[in-house]
Amino acid sequence: MKNVLPKFQRPIQGIDEPRTEVSHWDKAMDAYDAKNYRTALIETINYVNPDLLVGKDTNADINLIRSQGSAEIQVSITSDTFSVKAPFLKAIDTTNKIALYRKIAEVNFNPLTLAQIHLKENTLWFEYESPINLCQPYKVYDVLREICVYADDYDDEFVERYKADFYKESNVTPLAGDEKEQVWQQIESILNEYKAYSSFFKEKRWDAFQWDITVISLLKIVNMPYVHGTLRTKIQEYVHNLFNNQIDFQHRIDKGINFMQQLSSKSKEDIMKDIYHADAFISLKWRSSVQILQDDAKKLEATVNKYVKDGDNFSLCYFLQYNFLYILYNFNVEEIHKNTIYEVLEKVSGLEPQTAAPKLLDTYYEFLNGKTKKALGGNKGFFAKLFG
Repeated sequence: MKNVLPKFQRPIQGIDEPRTEVSHWDKAMDAYDAKNYRTALIETINYVNPDLLVGKDTNADINLIRSQGSAEIQVSITSDTFSVKAPFLKAIDTTNKIALYRKIAEVNFNPLTLAQIHLKENTLWFEYESPINLCQPYKVYDVLREICVYADDYDDEFVERYKADFYKESNVTPLAGDEKEQVWQQIESILNEYKAYSSFFKEKRWDAFQWDITVISLLKIVNMPYVHGTLRTKIQEYVHNLFNNQIDFQHRIDKGINFMQQLSSKSKEDIMKDIYHADAFISLKWRSSVQILQDDAKKLEATVNKYVKDGDNFSLCYFLQYNFLYILYNFNVEEIHKNTIYEVLEKVSGLEPQTAAPKLLDTYYEFLNGKTKKALGGNKGFFAKLFG
């Protein structure tokens, strides 16, 4: 196998993806500091997802209902109270109720910190209520994100593990015919490429790079905005474990390889049942800004500089590839930043490391210096000139 970088193809566009509007955050904080609590709450909702209040009379009581996967997020704002409720599961005759309720009690202690899960007539609800004067924007954002994240994550897991039933069917939109086949071809290509690179690294006894190609492959799939259900939950679990430095590195590699083998053996039908567009109340990714991405790039600087100094283009290329994909995994980035990452990953697809390294470095230093291609006016960056 020729020593070239894995290929990258940007995913097709998702639909109705919530996007944070940063301008509303400052308004929310200023309003709360001025004790305009209702305004602060409304601006926080606008920050989370500006589409939620479109067409609503914000001077009257507000009631919002929006799906987050198969969970239904219900938000109520009155003159003096803010509440969030989310029915997400039903206990039915076949449910292992003792095991399920024991797990719910555990979840209420950890990881939940603000909301709690209550049982009402065989239906499990996430609930939170607060006087409006205590609705500091950070708290409101945290409780909305907490409920949306865990309601969306736990429903599939608890249905599968404890035989519970969904509260309602997810409000989903199937991919169009052409899109469905295109997405399958992308996923199939990622899995086939993974097998080829994994065999290559095994033959070379480059065991550490098994971690890199596993992470890169999983991030390519899970970053597709239409990957949902058990597939997304499982991939997120393995991504978390692969980046968990508290777990032995070789153990992470072995578990990752085993999961990739399981994933590669799944049928097209089994994988594609979790591929669809779905409504969302809030983005499950953290908000980003130029400063946030710059701070993230600074954490990588020592490693990047070491690889540059050593002339280790191979390690540098894999390091930057998976970190760019990890940015897209963690952050709800602006389009200009997303496209900057997409473009460089496409440019280095199939290139040898010595050719790809300066291109990846250029993009890395754009983020490190708080610049983008737009800000650079299309000129070559420092490292592109340095490497010719």
